[in-house]
Amino acid sequence: MNLFEGGSIEMMIVMREGATQAEIEHVLERLTESGARGYVSTGDVVTVIGVIGEREVIAGIPLEAFVGVEKVLPILRPYKLVSREFRNTDTVIEVGGTKVGGGHVALIAGPCSVESRDQLLSSARFVKEAGASMLRGGAFKPRTSPYAFQGLGLEALKILAEAREETGLPVVTELMDPRHLDAVAEYADVIQIGARNMQNFYLLSAVGEVDRPVLLKRGLSATVDELLMAAEYIVKEGNTNVILCERGIRTFETATRNTLDLSAVPIIKQRSHLPVIVDPSHATGKVDLVEPLALAALAAGADGLLIESHPAPEAALCDGGQSLNPREFARTAARIRELTAWLGKTVG
Repeated sequence: MNLFEGGSIEMMIVMREGATQAEIEHVLERLTESGARGYVSTGDVVTVIGVIGEREVIAGIPLEAFVGVEKVLPILRPYKLVSREFRNTDTVIEVGGTKVGGGHVALIAGPCSVESRDQLLSSARFVKEAGASMLRGGAFKPRTSPYAFQGLGLEALKILAEAREETGLPVVTELMDPRHLDAVAEYADVIQIGARNMQNFYLLSAVGEVDRPVLLKRGLSATVDELLMAAEYIVKEGNTNVILCERGIRTFETATRNTLDLSAVPIIKQRSHLPVIVDPSHATGKVDLVEPLALAALAAGADGLLIESHPAPEAALCDGGQSLNPREFARTAARIRELTAWLGKTVG
């Protein structure tokens, strides 16, 4: 069923406090029989069921008469399942012991791309020592020029898995093509959807069907609502573990690579229950701006940071100008931990 059909209706069923699992299942069964879909969100006190289906069919079901149902409310946002209306409490996503959201800050670090085994293992070791909670590295790289380094592919995925085995850091890597989904899901702990693929709806639906958290980056010219609608494509397929990422948008300004929209962080947190992290590396393209904007992102309420680092940035095959060397990353990570503690949050 298409979430965005003109004849569809979206609402939420708020169950009574103490509603039994049998009562919840009865509502879900009745929705399924009518051709609608129900999505369950269990809170500390009550359970909410999001409903998507044909208007005429849903109107004929006396939902408020069902045992255990408190009330039925419309969802006004164009995105339904990722909205604060559907779930008022923050979603907390756990990846290999690392938590993201709800007061838990993720520090994801590593090189733009996996260039060699020695380069990636060296990166993994120094970011781990400095306090990173996840390792990032590109296996398949979307590049503006077709002649630029495109990544090592499957070989890089195997190197990332080796780094995870040695350091214990969960692995984040980008998926560009649904044909690579099985391989990426096999080796990665978090699947990243890059800015250029934010509105690749077929790809979004595909990762919505796998049991892996998804890190979804905001498109270069996308609005906040468009980012949340892209997340809806993933969640509606059953994968509720989505991490949003602000990574800068394209504006008229040329002082930085992109313009970091820090206002997006509190706006997203007002509109959605999903965690949101910030990538100051791609936002600025300048190594000396990464630390101040990383700290500013935390002050704005970000649930994590995605920072590029490299053992020898001057020799990097991709984005060396925005990658922190081991000394710079250790200093930045220490300041991140200090600010995180001052904010009453924890890293990882």
